[in-house]
This record gives sequence, structure tokens and C-alpha cells, in this order.
Amino acid sequence: MSEIIIPLQGIQKIQDVQLIESLLLKTKGILSYRVEQNNQRIFLEQGKEVINFSALLSSIQKLGYKIISVTKEIPVLQMSCASCALSIESLLSSQVGILNAHINYATAKLSVEYIPGIFDTRKLKAAVQSIGYDLFLEEGVKAQENLEEILRKDIQTLKFKAISAIVLSIPIVIIGMFFMDLRFSNLFMWILSTPVILWLGRDYFINAFKQAKHFSVSMDTLVAMSSGVAYLTSVFSVLFPKIISESGIHATVYFEAASVVIAFLLLGKWLEEKAKSKTNLAIKKLIGLQVQTVSKESTEGGFELISIEQVKEGDILIAKPGENIAVDGEVVFGESYVDESLLSGEPVSVLKKPGIKVYAGTLNQKGHLKYIAKQVGQETLLSQIIHLVQQAQGSKAPVQKLVDKIARVFVPIVIGIAFLALLLWIFLDPIQGIQKGLLAFVTVLIIACPCALGLATPTAIMVGTGKAAELGILIKNAESLELANKIQVLVFDKTGTITQGKPIVTEVHWFKKEPFLESILASIVQLSEHPLSNSVAVYLKETKHIALDHFENLSGFGIKASSKEEQYFVGSASLIRNNSIHNIESANHIANRFTNELKSLVWFSNSTEVLALFAIEDQIKPSSKEAIEQLKVLGISTWMLTGDHEKIAEHVSQKVGIQNFKSGLSPQEKIDFVKSLQAQFKIVGMVGDGINDSAALAQSDVSIAMGSGSDIAKESSNMIILASDLLKVPQAIRLSKETLRTIKQNLFWAFIYNVIGIPIAAGILDPLIGYTMNPMLAGAAMALSSVSVVSNSLRLKFQQI
Repeated sequence: MSEIIIPLQGIQKIQDVQLIESLLLKTKGILSYRVEQNNQRIFLEQGKEVINFSALLSSIQKLGYKIISVTKEIPVLQMSCASCALSIESLLSSQVGILNAHINYATAKLSVEYIPGIFDTRKLKAAVQSIGYDLFLEEGVKAQENLEEILRKDIQTLKFKAISAIVLSIPIVIIGMFFMDLRFSNLFMWILSTPVILWLGRDYFINAFKQAKHFSVSMDTLVAMSSGVAYLTSVFSVLFPKIISESGIHATVYFEAASVVIAFLLLGKWLEEKAKSKTNLAIKKLIGLQVQTVSKESTEGGFELISIEQVKEGDILIAKPGENIAVDGEVVFGESYVDESLLSGEPVSVLKKPGIKVYAGTLNQKGHLKYIAKQVGQETLLSQIIHLVQQAQGSKAPVQKLVDKIARVFVPIVIGIAFLALLLWIFLDPIQGIQKGLLAFVTVLIIACPCALGLATPTAIMVGTGKAAELGILIKNAESLELANKIQVLVFDKTGTITQGKPIVTEVHWFKKEPFLESILASIVQLSEHPLSNSVAVYLKETKHIALDHFENLSGFGIKASSKEEQYFVGSASLIRNNSIHNIESANHIANRFTNELKSLVWFSNSTEVLALFAIEDQIKPSSKEAIEQLKVLGISTWMLTGDHEKIAEHVSQKVGIQNFKSGLSPQEKIDFVKSLQAQFKIVGMVGDGINDSAALAQSDVSIAMGSGSDIAKESSNMIILASDLLKVPQAIRLSKETLRTIKQNLFWAFIYNVIGIPIAAGILDPLIGYTMNPMLAGAAMALSSVSVVSNSLRLKFQQI
């Protein structure tokens, strides 16, 4: 009998308690239960019968209650293949208290969601260790360094084992090929192969045994069975040659096959791990930008050297020439050019002077800079980029789901084929059937490679997302990277996306100009985040502000505010019309002139009359036209959506080469338009930057936010263009296409290798052309298959996108 506590959210009334109790009453295996409304939890006692917790928790969630859980990403150690990852997933998914668990084999990271009251990281570690693997639970500043050191030592150990196995195997092969007639040749081969099998290759046997106890199989199982059978058969032939010869079977030894297979597999694993470590160079570069110490201004006016963990918001820090900026901040003294290329992908250095932001990880070039810390620790842009890239690299692309299903049954099927080949040879060839069958059995187990399948997708995703980060493109998950390849229609916002997003006031017409009204307008626009309002705020920056009684943002229209019992409106012509301002018609001749000059308008009125009209102009980004042309080459049709006037929209669309546009749209109308394109069975991408774009971005299939845009837009998007350069949009799509092409190549190689290799290993060519595959060749092919897949993924790093 065991006690289990499930913490919940949403138990607000007695009816909630009764609803959950009725569910628990129907659940088998529960001895007693108690739903505690005050403590927001369920208390259970489990009897001898096992409760189906995954079904129970799923049913609780379907009732509308949230189970309080913790999600962690933990490095996994000692995995050897994709089947290992699936074995760990299966084991953890069956544990009481774990809601979700998945492993990315290429990144060797476990993402696990569990209920803290039932499960913890110690239990996680113990469960994973029980089947031959381990978890790295260390946290803190030095954790990444320590993990890198462990992985470096693992690669060094693999190198030692591989070289040692090769050195011991070479004389075994020479004896087996040229000196088999020597009196003690078999004994020499036995002595030399024993350390290869039982010492250098012992991890395969240990892990296979641990997994077998949990009714699980992996590549370790294949290697242990194949090399173990070859070794034990050979030992039996050496010890009892008469028994074998009397049964009519020729005594054959496979010491060279068993040892060379282990040597090849260790060599392949070493090369694979070295190659895999290179797929993560982009994230290592970013992590390397994080400084460990920084000079801080002391209270006495001097500077002291402190660790990065000691930096607090508001500290004054100094960056000397050649030093990296420590945290995000704002320059307070000095001028210098700063290299921001590793964050933005842009090679041109940026001039920094007082009042301008600096970012952690960027390189100060020549001058001295004093800057005030604004964002520290995990809040810096660099930390967020590292987190997003790690998140993307750890996520699974949709195509991986099919591969996982195949990998899950791959090893059992291969074992079945190996036994079938053994039995068929014994049945079909009464004379040499046992020898040929054993050879086929061993060779099938050796040549089968689930690793190539497991590495095909994640290694390409890792390299693709890493390369994107180097180009200044942040991709949040593997799904969006895969889906970007299929975009048929790309929808653009105008202001801040196609245009600079920094409109300036070029002309003002006051119908009633008073200092008080200017102060009211300045006070209203300073509270708005809309680019047009911001340009008016900049124009009136020297104007005195006064207190407002009320302020309301009217999404898609403008602002309503009040002061001293008078209402004021700032925004579009629609806002003014909707509020029945009486002199709007007389103001139209001024508005028409501004509109004919292709300028945007901001109207300002009180509750009775129009007070002023502001003409605002926004410059088109230099890269916009070329970006649209590149998208046309990619076969993607483009639309521009804007809340601006039709003539301005038409002018901008013609300038950049967008044939389709819609003007005067509210945020809801933008969403509706995206939905209408999706209803035509099209994959729709959207590029935007403002708060008013966020809902439409969320609606689109692939959303891309400009780095200079609002936080809400960036949170709603799948990708972020850090430099706000539109040329990065077609670049991201080309990168998606190249990544998908690489994944397809990898999967083709992995599948075709196994589809062709396994039947040949089973001996299908023997009756046709007399060819029987040597287990040593099978081992070499198996080792090279994984390395070739990783190497193909690494090609992405060097491709021009």
C-alpha cells in the first residue's frame, strides 16, 4: 500500500470535489481517497492493484482541473543509440507522477514534466540508472562547464577503447587470415579477443542485461547478442572440438569477427560523438560570449572586479577595448563601436554613445564605455537567445514522430529476422546450415543500425537552428523550421516590417492651437505604443505634460483620454467619425492633401471638433524590395496588410513589388484575412512587429516577428529576426528547405542502408551468387552509417543560404 498526493488548481466549490470523487470512485486500484478543497489536492492510497495513472491524470485534466507540475530539461549520459532514448522514454512514461517525458538523442537531453509531490529528480536518476544510463543533475553557474568536461572525458575514453580494440584486433585478423594452421592459433586469438569483448566492450553487455530486466532492448542488445554469440561459439569450438566434429559440424571460430566488430563499433561511436559535438558549435559559441567577471564602479569612484553573478540592476559597469559587454544595459559615458554580429548576424559594427542600448556578449572594439546594467542573468538578450536555441534544438520535428515509431520496434524486428535467418539456414542446408545460420544471425545483428535513423532528423535540426542563430534568425521550435519549407503565402504588416517603423511628423495643421491642447496631446501620445503616436510624441517631446483623468487604448482605432471633464481622441479618421465630431468634413480638404502626398494621418479632436491633423511619413526599408523579389523566386505569393490609408498602402506595395494588399484593416480583420487564406488550404506565414499584429501572428501557420518589434509580437511568433532585416525572411525559408532536404537525405540513407544491408547479412545472395557477408564488414558498415548521417548534417554549416 502506498500514499500519493496530487496537487491541483481549480477546486473552488463542493461540486468540484464531488465531480473528482465520482471519477476516483470508478478508478481501479484506489483503496481510499480524499479530495481536499482547502489544500487544493487529492490524497490517494494505492492497493495491490496498480492504478493507471496516465489515464487518471488525463481524465482529471479533461474535467478542467490543472495538475501542478514541474518541467525540467536534464542532460542524459551513456546513451549509445536512438533505441536507448526510446527505452528511457518508455520507462519514465510508465512511472507514477510523470506526465510527459521525451528525449532528443542528438542533444542527449531529457525534457520531463512531473508532479513534484510524487516524483523528484533523485527518483528520475535512479529510474534511468536502473537500465544502464545516467542523468546529469548538477545546476548552477559551473554546471555547463562540468557537463562539457564529462562529455570530453567520455569522448577521450571512447578514443582509448577504440584504439586499444583496434590494436588487439589487428593480430587476431592476421592470425585468422594467414596463420590458422599454427598449433596454438585459436588459443592466441582467444587470449587477444577476450579483453576486447569482456573489458573494452563490457558496457554493451552490462547495459543489455539491465535493459533485459525491464523487458527493453536497444542497440546494446544487438551488439551483446552478436558479439557474445560469436565469442561463446568460438570458445566452445576451442574447448570441445571433438564434440563438434563428432556431430558432423566443422569447428569454426569467430574470434576475429567478434573482436573486430567491437573495435569498429567503438571507433564508429567515437567518430559519431566527435561529429555530434560539432553540430552544437553554434550554441557553444553563444555560451562562450557570456563573461565570467566584469569591472564595476565602486562607491569610492574607482572600479572593482566582480563575478557576473554579483551584478545587479542599476550597477555602473565598464567595458574596455576588446572586452565583451557583460549584461544588457545603456551607455552613460563614452563612445565606441560594438560588434553585434554574433547576436544579429550583421557584420557592420554599431556606434554606441550615451543613451544607446548595449547587449551582453557583444564585443566592444576601441573605446571605453560606461554603461548601467538594465537586464542581468537570465533576462539578458543573450541568455534568452541561448534558451530559445536550446529549446529549438531539443524539440522534435513532426517527421521525427514517424521515425520514433519505427525505431521503437526496430530492434525487436531485427532480433526476429536474425533468429529467422538462423532457423531457415538450418532447415534449408542440413550440412552447413548451423555454420551459415550462426554467421547470418551474428551478421544481421551487427549490421542493423537504429542509430542512423535516430540521428537523421535531430542532427539536421541542431545544425539548422544553430546556423539560423548565427545568421540572426531565432527559430523557437523544430516544427516551425520544418513547416517554413511549405509556406505558400506570406503576409506582411506594413509599418515597422516593410517600412522602417520610425515615422516622422513632416507637417502639422492646427485648427485650434493652444498650449494647453498641445500639452494634452503630448500627455496622451506618450502613453501609446503605436508607431504613429510615438512619432507625434517625439515631435512634441519639449512640450509640458499634464495629468490625465482617463486613458484607453482602442485597438485598431487609436486612443480615448479625458482631462478636466473633457474627452479627447487621437487616432484614425474612423475613430473621429465614430464619435460624431462635427467639423470632420471641413477638415477633410487638409486630410486629402496629406493623403495625396502619400502621408499617414493622426487626427486629434475633443468631444466636439477636430483640433489638429498630423502628416507622418515612414521610409521603406532598403532591403524590402529585394526580399520580396527573393520570395517570388521561391514561389511564395505575398500580401501586405495595413491599417493605413489605401493610397499609402498602394504606394508602398508598388515600391516593394507586392501585388496584393489590403488597407484600413483592424487587428480582427487581419486575423480574419489570415483565416480566409488558410481556408483555401494554404500554409500561411506572417511577418509583423506590433502589438496589433500579435493575434494574426498567432493565427498564422508560421509567424515571424521583427526583433525591433513589441515583446507581445515576439512571444506570439515562431521565429524572430533579430536585425529586423527583411532579407532574413527568405533566408530563413531557404534554410528551412535545406534543412528538410538534409533530413530527407539522412532518412533515405538510414532506411536504404538497413533495407539493403539486413537481407544481404541474412545471406540472401549466397544461393544466388555465392556471396556471404563477413561480420567484420557488417561492423564497419554499421559504424560508418551513423557517422555518414551526422557528417551529412554538418554540411549545412558550410552551405551558402
